[in-house]
Amino acid sequence: MELDEVLRRRRSVRSFSPQDVEPEKVEALLWAAERAPSAGGLNARHFVVVRDRETKRRLREAALDQSFVEAAPVVIVCCCDLKRIRPYGRRGVELYTIQDVAASAENILLKAVDLGLGGVWVGAFREEEVKRILSLPPHLRPTAMICVGYPAQP
Repeated sequence: MELDEVLRRRRSVRSFSPQDVEPEKVEALLWAAERAPSAGGLNARHFVVVRDRETKRRLREAALDQSFVEAAPVVIVCCCDLKRIRPYGRRGVELYTIQDVAASAENILLKAVDLGLGGVWVGAFREEEVKRILSLPPHLRPTAMICVGYPAQP
């Protein structure tokens, strides 16, 4: 699909079909995420792919009960890697790594459209609760969740 067409079709999808997302498509989404710009080429970001029903239920609760978090076949939790960004000091921690994750999240959403999928960016969630649910180490900060699946309505 041409980029202009992907941009034209991109929208927030909060209602998903029950059809599972093929592993190769999830890999393509992660590939797109890694192609995003990164401060100093440090790639100070980390992605956690969640397919497990119980984990998605707990993430829904952490995301202020936004039901589509649980309903999506795949949730990609995008995290800032505070250890990798250390060379850039405070500005790196407070800004650059967040910008890196944001660029990656947008790439995921655009690639989803290219693959016939839909997605939505979730920023409203209790960060510490998400860290506990996913057993994230202290240097990983969850910054966005991208819910992905086949749209219920094309």
